Amino acid sequence: MEQLRSLNRSELLEVLSQCFCEHCELLLEDRITSLLKRKHESAYWEDGYDSASFTRRRVRRQWDSSCSHESVKRQRHSGYSHYSPRDFNSTNDYDFDLLLDDGLGQGPSVESGLSEKQIERIRYSQVQRKKDFKHVEMINGREINVLQGLELHTRVFNFEEQQKIIELCYQLQRKGREGRLRGRTYSEPKKWMRGKGRVKIQFGCCYNYATDKYGNPPCIMRSEKVDSIPYLFRQMIKRMVRWNIVPSTCIPNSCIINIYEPGDCIPPHIDHHDFVRPFCTVSLLSECDIVFGSELEIVGPGEFSGPVSIPLPVGSVLVLNGNGADIAKHCVPSVPTKRISITFRKMDDNKLPHEFRPDPELARIKPFTYTCPDSPVESRHSRFQLQKHNSAESGSMRKTRRHS
Repeated sequence: MEQLRSLNRSELLEVLSQCFCEHCELLLEDRITSLLKRKHESAYWEDGYDSASFTRRRVRRQWDSSCSHESVKRQRHSGYSHYSPRDFNSTNDYDFDLLLDDGLGQGPSVESGLSEKQIERIRYSQVQRKKDFKHVEMINGREINVLQGLELHTRVFNFEEQQKIIELCYQLQRKGREGRLRGRTYSEPKKWMRGKGRVKIQFGCCYNYATDKYGNPPCIMRSEKVDSIPYLFRQMIKRMVRWNIVPSTCIPNSCIINIYEPGDCIPPHIDHHDFVRPFCTVSLLSECDIVFGSELEIVGPGEFSGPVSIPLPVGSVLVLNGNGADIAKHCVPSVPTKRISITFRKMDDNKLPHEFRPDPELARIKPFTYTCPDSPVESRHSRFQLQKHNSAESGSMRKTRRHS
């Protein structure tokens, strides 16, 4: 046992995974990583410092200082567009974690004496939810609200949490470029024209976006191999299910990262029915618009127009269901700055990859039941936090812009 304790993570993985298949080896690595994350988290709260690629104290100071009106105004307009993969060049893979009961918060507040559960209730109460999107079009002679089923949830992931998610996305991009991701997990086409070439990183399944050279149509490629969903993204799923953003009857088991450079886009489409409804998209790095309508016009390379344009603030979650997922097409015109989106979807049970193994941890997620704060301390803290977040994110929920 003493010899095992002297091994680092990669050496320990090599010893324990002898004679494992590739899938089991990746699963073991993921579990070791999760265990180390909890260990790092515990050490941080004991020592007050973490030597990982992001120092939590430093990031928290950035979040606190960003609450001034001027700094928030600058942040809202610029997002994090100055970041690039080389800004996140930590030598440790997945060497960070997000906290709270669901794994994504700021941890217990020593100053206020609040527990993680109490802080989660405060954070949950601050989420803004818009579910009344409406745009009526004539479809087959009937007036139909093509946006029925759309929901926009803002203030789901705060500044610190976004930083950690962004760092992981860039680490995965770097691993993909180095050929260290499994099978068809990573895809980075050549930018042969404006709007073409965004980076795609798929987990849980490989989706074929267009008919390939072998004649395979767009669908989940059941025989293709990709990596499983990373630990941090599973914690994001837990957050969204617990906070009643995604229903517990439709817990995502796949996700895809889209990394945009200026000029990249997503053309008009309706998501394939190999994925059940609802599904959702998390927006990071910079705000952008998503365009909806039963018919969308291609104006030029990477440029599209439609009747409804909805701004997606950073840290928000857009849920697509009902007519908003199945009747209205959607697209993202060429973005002016760097952007990252992560789309989470549940695969149809009949379309699961042959090697797919469900994650028992995700299956056990239960929605969070919110009750009003019942203690004076919690009530005062809630009001303080609400004032802080309102200052930091005022104006992030703009009205839906409609164009006739």
